[in-house]
Amino acid sequence: MHISNQLLLWDQAAITLVDIRQKELAQGEVLPPFIIPANIFLLSVQGSAQVQSDQAEFAWTGFQLLHSGKGAILSIVPIKDKFIYYIIYYKALLHEANPLQEQYCFSPEAPLLLYNKIQQMHQKWDQPEERLHVKALFYQFVHLTLKELRLQEHETEVRTTSVAVQVITYIREYYAEPITLDSLAEVFNFSAYHLSSLFKEHTGVSPIDYLIRYRLDLASELLMTTNASVGEIAASVGYKDVYYFSRIYKKRKGVAPAYHRNSEQLQHKVAESPLNFPTSSISDNVTDLYINNDNHYHNTDKGEIHMFTSKPTRSVAMAAILLCGSLLLSACSNGTNTAAKNSSNANNKVNQATPIASEESPKTRIVSTPRGDIEVPAEPVKVAADQYMGHLLKLGIVPIGARTFMLDEGWMDKAEIPQETLDTIEDLGEFPMNLEKLTMLEPDLIIGSIEDYVDQYEKIGTTVFLPYWEELSTAGPLDKFRRVASIFGKEQQAEDWIAEYEQKVVEARSKVSNVIKEGETVSIVQFAEKTVYVLAATGGNYGSSTIYEMLQLPPTESALHMKEGFESISLEVLPEYLGDYIFVYNGDAEITNQAMESDIWKSVPAVKKGKVFLYGDNYHDEFVMEDPYSLEQQLDTVVNLLLGTDK
Repeated sequence: MHISNQLLLWDQAAITLVDIRQKELAQGEVLPPFIIPANIFLLSVQGSAQVQSDQAEFAWTGFQLLHSGKGAILSIVPIKDKFIYYIIYYKALLHEANPLQEQYCFSPEAPLLLYNKIQQMHQKWDQPEERLHVKALFYQFVHLTLKELRLQEHETEVRTTSVAVQVITYIREYYAEPITLDSLAEVFNFSAYHLSSLFKEHTGVSPIDYLIRYRLDLASELLMTTNASVGEIAASVGYKDVYYFSRIYKKRKGVAPAYHRNSEQLQHKVAESPLNFPTSSISDNVTDLYINNDNHYHNTDKGEIHMFTSKPTRSVAMAAILLCGSLLLSACSNGTNTAAKNSSNANNKVNQATPIASEESPKTRIVSTPRGDIEVPAEPVKVAADQYMGHLLKLGIVPIGARTFMLDEGWMDKAEIPQETLDTIEDLGEFPMNLEKLTMLEPDLIIGSIEDYVDQYEKIGTTVFLPYWEELSTAGPLDKFRRVASIFGKEQQAEDWIAEYEQKVVEARSKVSNVIKEGETVSIVQFAEKTVYVLAATGGNYGSSTIYEMLQLPPTESALHMKEGFESISLEVLPEYLGDYIFVYNGDAEITNQAMESDIWKSVPAVKKGKVFLYGDNYHDEFVMEDPYSLEQQLDTVVNLLLGTDK
């Protein structure tokens, strides 16, 4: 068969789609011979079968593609299990003749692209308003088929690299869609590790790295050849977050996208006329030709502003180099003297005769985790985490990337964390963290709090599994802080803060000692849709550790004997769980108000006596987390509630 002839025929023929079906034959079920009423494409996607078209017989397993013309006799006999296939019926007219009668059958090298097209066509076929779209997909299907036929001419070469070729073809087809290593592995039915190894063996790069390069090369071309905005270009190549696109573009290409566009255009002008390029001298005012604010993140306290200034003359460049050299030598000299002086002072305080140690610090440490011992960097610089923001910041560690929720936790406003600090942290989305962004950050340590996602993180970098929740309860907040600190060798820093906090707790207990009388008890509840949560004396959340464990307010008997961190009950039995004082966590204001308007609630003795403390702010407050900042704020809030000084 001559592919060039096929291309010519498809280009000139008038095509009419007749039907698109998906069929499934069970083992023992036979499609008896029948005369096909129109030209067909038949793509098998699962199972094995003996297929006969006219006098040709084929033993099919997995993906196979058959094309046959109108009038051929087709029969299918499944060999084992079920056999699933798609079939497209179409008519082709060229000067009142049917030109596409040639029969061919082959095993495609990139079957998933064909499968994706035919699956989309089948899904949209019954929607009249989608018929034009279906026809467009059909032409894409035909184009891919003809490309496959051409590849068959180089069968040996293709088969040795089939996996990599398929992945590359898939990426080039679907680069604008969300693609991750795990999604590729699922599509091609490999483990993520094995697929990545096979791809890298053939190409020298990982699949995601290839995807990023391909996307950015396309983006670069669009920047140079269109007037589309950076946001439009980012979306067109698969990046919905223009800020992230700008960052990754700058990291890979060396300059921001808009800067790249502007500088390329400027170079083109210079090539046409060198007089278009501005010059300067030492006494000249430098003209700012361009400000890169293509993402407008300066309006939201995010992003960077880069300036493109005129090119310095040779004398300016030399002067700058000499000045930098002078400053560098000066800095080195001053730094050495200062370091020596400080070191000397420090040693004098301990023992003047003790020489300065020259031992090199260990480069790694061993950390014990629920998944076993992990070797981690002794002093990690680039930390990413899906939990524990307050713990990290209190230890002086600013992560390079974190889960979205962590960037707006309820304690942050009161803790006065500088916005410029938070702006340096990459938003990595929700659970699991965005693996593509995480990969680009190149973390030297990742902290994962949910075991289901740890395997994914471990493919990117050294990962410590530190569960936030254990079963349905949570570890004590101070122990949790100690665990985080131990990862970084900052145990002493954690103990110093704990000592200060425990002193504040002692002072707080003294302040509220006369509020709850001897023999009285305290309950903590939270209303939710169709249920009420009563928090346990240990292992609970939403301030229960501060109320029960820190301030040592007496729990009810039921709270003492809960196996988990809470118990879920109905509103009807709630009075049986309540003590003399009730703390109500206001997680959902509307549901809480409805429950507190019920007759059952109003009949509770503590409610009648006004011994109810409502606290919290719709899950965006200091009671959601149990980091050091939250604990400090929780303590103040609860004390103020008990003393009636809450504002």
